[in-house]
Amino acid sequence: MSATISLDFPFTGRWTVQNSPADRVPSHGTDLFATALAIDFVPVNADGRTAPFTAGSLVRPEPPERFPGFGRAILAPADGVVVAVADAALDHPAYRGLPSLRYAMTQRRRIAEGWPALAGNHVMIGCGEAVIALCHLRHGSIGVEVGARVATGERVGECGNTGNSTEPHVHIQAMDSPDPSRARPVPMTFRGSLPRNGEIIDAG
Repeated sequence: MSATISLDFPFTGRWTVQNSPADRVPSHGTDLFATALAIDFVPVNADGRTAPFTAGSLVRPEPPERFPGFGRAILAPADGVVVAVADAALDHPAYRGLPSLRYAMTQRRRIAEGWPALAGNHVMIGCGEAVIALCHLRHGSIGVEVGARVATGERVGECGNTGNSTEPHVHIQAMDSPDPSRARPVPMTFRGSLPRNGEIIDAG
C-alpha cells in the first residue's frame, strides 16, 4: 500500500463524518474504483444537524437546497495540479426514508455505468504522492480547469448532490492513478489524524 498522504480538510465550517476507513475497510463496502479508503463529509448546521427529518422526508424525495451545506465551498486539500474535471451532471433530489430504499435498489445500475455515474461532478488533483478526487460537486460550480495549479484552501467547486449521493456531501479519496478503474487506494489523514464516523469536524 502507498504511503499515507496528509491533507487539509476540503471545506470550512461544521461537517460530520460518514463511511470513514478509521471504522472499517473497505469504508464504502467495496474495493471498486479505489474507494476502499475513501471518506464522506456531510455538512451540518451550528447544532451539528443536517436538514430536519419530517413526515415528508419519510415518503418523498427532497430538494437538495433544503440541506444546510448545499452550495458550500469545496476547497483543494493539498497543493497540486488539476488532472480531471467533470461538471455535466445535474443535482438530483435527496433521498431519506422510503425514497432512500428505492434509490438503493438502483445502485447496481450506477456501478455498471462506472466511475462517472458514481462520482458525479468531480475534480481530481495530482499532488505528487497521489491523485485526490473530490466528488458529488454541485452542477456548474467547478471553477478550475485541467492543468491549473491549485493551492491548499483554494476554492475548486461547491458541495452538491450529483452521482451516487443520497444527500449533499463531499466524498474524498486518494489514489495512485487518475484512472479509478485501475488505481489503488492511498490512505489519508486530515491535519494529522483520521476522523471516525459520527465525529463533528469544525474546520473554521
